[in-house]
Amino acid sequence: MFQIRIHGRGGQGVVTGAEMLSIAAFEQGRHAQAFPSFGSERTGAPVVAFCRIADREIRLREPVMAPDALIIQDPTLLHQVDVFQGLQPEGYVLINSTRSFDELGVGEFAQRFRRERLCNVPASEIAQRHVGRPLPNAALLGGFAAISGLITLDAVAHAIRDKFAGKVAEGNVAAATEAFDYVTREMEELSHAQAD
Repeated sequence: MFQIRIHGRGGQGVVTGAEMLSIAAFEQGRHAQAFPSFGSERTGAPVVAFCRIADREIRLREPVMAPDALIIQDPTLLHQVDVFQGLQPEGYVLINSTRSFDELGVGEFAQRFRRERLCNVPASEIAQRHVGRPLPNAALLGGFAAISGLITLDAVAHAIRDKFAGKVAEGNVAAATEAFDYVTREMEELSHAQAD
């Protein structure tokens, strides 16, 4: 079973992101579940959502305490909440930011993990261009598909179109595609740098 924890703030589409991720996995014939951590749901408050993906029925219902992947929708949470708590040693981290892990003040943490599984993507800026609002969730799912290989970009596009319609859906698909390409380039550049 692969477990994902998504951290963001109220109003950023954290719960919708987890739901779309589970739809994408389901589209590929996997079992999936998505659910939020309920607490203060007001706009701007820290919000956490979870997604589990497995090849067989998922019976667990508790929050994800030891995630295989983290998606951080709002980098201001990095020093307000222990977002990295429980992250597995082989874990993936995707942060919505144009700044490096060092610039974000988490470079020391990043050194304990596999560099090719850590990536930043400017998801809010990509969303602003394609959707007209800085809602990073769909773009981050595209980036997650690229970094993890767990779901395909086609499955992400299907999930977005399942959740939204018309121009909103197509804008989010374009944002996810751009983020997928961005992360793919980042990973290629990293592998070239490591080879040199």
